[in-house]
Amino acid sequence: MNKQELYQIACSMIHHKKLRRFGTAGHVACALETHNGNVFTGICIDLPCSIGLCAEQSAIVEMVKNNETAIKTIIAVFEDGSILPPCGKCREFITQIDDRNVQTQIVLPELKEVLLQDLLPERWDNQWN
Repeated sequence: MNKQELYQIACSMIHHKKLRRFGTAGHVACALETHNGNVFTGICIDLPCSIGLCAEQSAIVEMVKNNETAIKTIIAVFEDGSILPPCGKCREFITQIDDRNVQTQIVLPELKEVLLQDLLPERWDNQWN
């Protein structure tokens, strides 16, 4: 699957929802393709007190639930269609799921791609690799 197709899948998952009180969901969506060629999606959930789940984490949960851990390519999209790089927490989350994920292609704005390892220099856990 090419990155444009993955972008379209992520965009199709955007459905902004208001939740209880100040909570929102679905204004960021993610699509990832595994090394096995399967695609998993997720949406963000933002709740008060910094409680929530990023779209990337949500997609990864679906992937792991389906017995896969190696991500080939991942993309996150905001409700206006702009591509968002993964936050630091998501970058770390991706690497902790599978050692191979340092080679994950991260789709950045303008459909530029970069390896996750290039977004995580000087990793704290390199001493155990």
